[in-house]
Amino acid sequence: MPSSPTKFVPVVVVGAGPTGVTAATLLADYCVPTLVLDRWESVYPQPRAVHLDDEIHRILARLGVAEQFAAISRPALGLRLLDQNHHTLAQFDRDPARSRHGFPQANMFDQPELEQLLRANLAKRPNVQLRGNSEVTAVTQHEPDRVRVTYSDRATGTEHVVEAGYVLGCDGANSIVRASIGAAMDDLRFEQRWLVADVITEAELDQWDGVHQVCDPIRAATYMRIGPNRYRWEFRLLPSETAADFSTMATLRPLVAPWIGDVADDELDLVRVTEYTFRAQIADRWRDRNVFILGDAAHLTPPFIGQGMGAGLRDAMNLAWKVAGVINEGLPATVLDTYEQERKPHARSMIGLALAMGWAMTAGGHVGNMVRRTVAPRLRWIPGLRDKLTNGTTPRLHESALVIRSRTPRHLAGTLCPNPVLADGRRLDTVLGNGFALITTTQPLAFQRSMLEEHGTVVHVTAPGGELERWLRRGHATAAIVRPDRTVMRSGRDVGKLCAAMSGLELTSNTNSAAR
Repeated sequence: MPSSPTKFVPVVVVGAGPTGVTAATLLADYCVPTLVLDRWESVYPQPRAVHLDDEIHRILARLGVAEQFAAISRPALGLRLLDQNHHTLAQFDRDPARSRHGFPQANMFDQPELEQLLRANLAKRPNVQLRGNSEVTAVTQHEPDRVRVTYSDRATGTEHVVEAGYVLGCDGANSIVRASIGAAMDDLRFEQRWLVADVITEAELDQWDGVHQVCDPIRAATYMRIGPNRYRWEFRLLPSETAADFSTMATLRPLVAPWIGDVADDELDLVRVTEYTFRAQIADRWRDRNVFILGDAAHLTPPFIGQGMGAGLRDAMNLAWKVAGVINEGLPATVLDTYEQERKPHARSMIGLALAMGWAMTAGGHVGNMVRRTVAPRLRWIPGLRDKLTNGTTPRLHESALVIRSRTPRHLAGTLCPNPVLADGRRLDTVLGNGFALITTTQPLAFQRSMLEEHGTVVHVTAPGGELERWLRRGHATAAIVRPDRTVMRSGRDVGKLCAAMSGLELTSNTNSAAR
């Protein structure tokens, strides 16, 4: 078939899953025209991810869909570790109301519903085009600052070519964009076959309303209530088993019996049974010049701490504002180096936490069971695991040109700022907008404030005794530079030095402008 004329678009996003749509929405809000290409005509109808935390809920709020997501999600009470006899080893409670990010700490949802919501929200942006049924076949960088993307219309067979300034590969574990930059997945030596079963029932199962993890080297399992009448079970498969062995409620019942009691099979609608291979992998490189990879194209996380999809949204949040800043000529192109520098160690750390949980659930046989009975109640005292399991805190970002650590202990650089409700009833994120901000306990000098505001930086002076003042004090600081992704770039006690650091970024008002 004849190809269509070549056109140019500043950014092409390959893949319209949650990561790709989030990146495209953020770019659109920075007034960057974007083309999204996806090989499927519509949202994949089967549920996959079922959990996101308060930090990711905060990103959804940034996209403008917090209330809609709250309407389709269910706050969970936390995580309970059970032994093979379903006795509680340990319980990690999460706040089902609010957190430092302003949203429930654990949220259960149906992924197709979330994806429909994200796409409907993206459709409100006039400077983004989403083309389904578009199979990307080649991504080549044939000249400086130009990437050629070739794709075919799966319905008609017509081939198209588009030129882009940047390409974001959000095209999953079998990413063609990753292959185009010569990246390979490093295997972190975890591979397990698991059965995943989704059930809908109007019957009340009368279970603790959090995630249940059964720690059993023979039959590890996970139970989650996803919605008012939707439930998810995951079971580790034995070598001789396949998903086909559990394709009916009658054959599945022996596995789910501890949770369903005397609920009859005809009251349980088995909507899906499938097999997944849980893997831990991370790409050896995430960028080649103007082509980047995000989400599952860059990393695969076992689901034991519910951070797989969230990691992709963190990628999008980290990268989109930087690409927009360079395109709008508000940031130097060198800031794009910070994407992999910051996100790769963070993703590796989260994969490590998931692996630790996976091995805790499945390793060691009889000896492992005895160790779990001793160790599990003490997991909350292990740094990293304690923060992740009890309050959802993720690791700080690695040092970079946009994460500048101070010499003081407990510095704030690389961490996320809180998102409290302010005196006027608005949350901090709403007040700060989509650009840089200076959060300070004292007013900057007039010329400093003028310089910051001229470059689009919002200055927020904290209320005495408020949450932000306490946060700064805990970080041994009186002021902090907060990036558009709400990460602290730098903190300290000298406002003048922080203002100078902002000036050194060569920001322009175009960097921080956004369609609200």
